[in-house]
Amino acid sequence: MSAPGDGRGAQAPDGAAPRTGARPDTAGGAPPAAPDAVDPAPRAGGSAGRFWAARRVPAALVALVLLAAAGLALYDVAAVRAGRTAMAWRRWLAQELAVRPLDDPWVLGAAAAAVALGIWLLVLAATPGLRAVLPMRRTAPGVRAGLDRPAAALVLRDRAMEVSGVQAVRVTVGRRRARARAVAHFRPLDEVRGDLVTVLEDGLRQLELTRPLRLGVDVRRPKGR
Repeated sequence: MSAPGDGRGAQAPDGAAPRTGARPDTAGGAPPAAPDAVDPAPRAGGSAGRFWAARRVPAALVALVLLAAAGLALYDVAAVRAGRTAMAWRRWLAQELAVRPLDDPWVLGAAAAAVALGIWLLVLAATPGLRAVLPMRRTAPGVRAGLDRPAAALVLRDRAMEVSGVQAVRVTVGRRRARARAVAHFRPLDEVRGDLVTVLEDGLRQLELTRPLRLGVDVRRPKGR
């Protein structure tokens, strides 16, 4: 017979589960998740557009030309309002505009030059530029990465030089295509070409570019053989 306060002789009633030390909101007594647990890192493969150039040099040149022209015209207008005569260039320009018809070759040439300049400025404003930078996939929010085309070509060249039988190789990387021209001094050319395609395709995947590049491989023997 056990004492009333002794828990060793206590038994659970029929149909009731025995008590354990687990909390009611956990299964099997497993500890709850830590409150400071962080979410897993975002998966790779996010798209990223091209990098936009700052266009500092064209913008500075246009701003300087417009500033000089506006300042000169404003000074001449203020001088005329003060009672002085207009500058010679403004009198000559007014005379030429008054006597030359619209179909004059000089008028048409100046108009064509102004249109060409305006189209060039519009193209610079509407295109991203930085053609030498290849955008890479985003692996984290708010972070963008790019790879220079010469650097990508150097990485692929180092990978190609590891292929057995390759004596020399030249790799060029464009915006949409990578091309390798290799010289093989032994082994059959088909085998060397197959190994180069495998190695370079793996290297292109490891570059993690947003737009995959098409691969072209050309293998030949050294000159004189």
